[in-house]
Amino acid sequence: MPMTMKGPGLFLAQFAGDAAPFNSLAAITKWAADLGYKGVQIPTWDARLFDLEKAASSKAYCDEVKGICADAGVEITELSTHLQGQLVAVHPAYDAQFDGFAPASVHNNPKARQAWAVEQMKSAAKASKNLGLKASVSFSGALAFPYLYPWPQRPAGLIEEAFAELGKRWKPILDVYEDNGVDIGYEIHPGEDVFDGATFEMFLDAVGGHKRCNINYDPSHFLLQQLDYLEFIDIYHERIKAFHVKDAEFNPTGRQGVYSGYQSWTNRAGRFRSLGDGQVDFGGIFSKLTQYNYDSWAVLEWECCLKHPEDGAAEGAPFIQHHIIRVTEKAFDDFAGGATDKKVLRAMMGI
Repeated sequence: MPMTMKGPGLFLAQFAGDAAPFNSLAAITKWAADLGYKGVQIPTWDARLFDLEKAASSKAYCDEVKGICADAGVEITELSTHLQGQLVAVHPAYDAQFDGFAPASVHNNPKARQAWAVEQMKSAAKASKNLGLKASVSFSGALAFPYLYPWPQRPAGLIEEAFAELGKRWKPILDVYEDNGVDIGYEIHPGEDVFDGATFEMFLDAVGGHKRCNINYDPSHFLLQQLDYLEFIDIYHERIKAFHVKDAEFNPTGRQGVYSGYQSWTNRAGRFRSLGDGQVDFGGIFSKLTQYNYDSWAVLEWECCLKHPEDGAAEGAPFIQHHIIRVTEKAFDDFAGGATDKKVLRAMMGI
């Protein structure tokens, strides 16, 4: 039976802060609900909103968190572990930048930082189960991304070795997600080794086609790569378990293109925009996902180089609600589509 997509949802990471109403789960969920959101995606690294380790070990705490959300009028869509997932695999070139995603106790210690990230990922699987969630969203991390552009030519086997190592690190984590009945939707994203369809397939092979290795679909990153994001749904719809509704635009010039010339966000050829201000064909996306019976959440991940975040959030809920397609059980002209007596059917065929 066809299912209608859930939403609108809001990823809280871009809005959490030290000032009210963004500094506590109770306040920020009430703010989101007042804007029209029906679900919230929780960043598990933000202690102002959520205690991941406590959630992994305490069903009572998870019930409390669900109660806070319910009192505000929203559900939890998924837990996000983007920052921790990134730290499962970090190329040394990025060590200094990514230390900031981890506690000070593991700074300047890549092995300890990785071990911390792995335990965080496992905790998120247990926390998701305690919250009654079936999916989470994350990043894959990257070992090969500095070698993206093949000049000088990459040594033979380098990419294969990188993905083999990535698979080796993630397979035990995915097994924990399997034990807890939770999918990981990897956000396909430049800066990760898994940044398009081809690399997702390489990663999926590296983890042995693991059933819990899935996709958090975000068209903004595909538009900026000039990838066909509608055909992507045709190819990978069975693995799409989460959906970030995020807009972007790509305006190449005689001076810059996909790589955007090291320019600031405002001056890049490719840049993120608030919903409806960019070039993403959301009508096509919502139609494709509905066609393939995607019945999970449509979650706004807001980012814009121009618009104030609170305005983007206020506009996002009605935008998503407008695009969610309430599915029909039958075509409008399906007047003869109901059950018919077998004798009548045979008579219609002259038998």
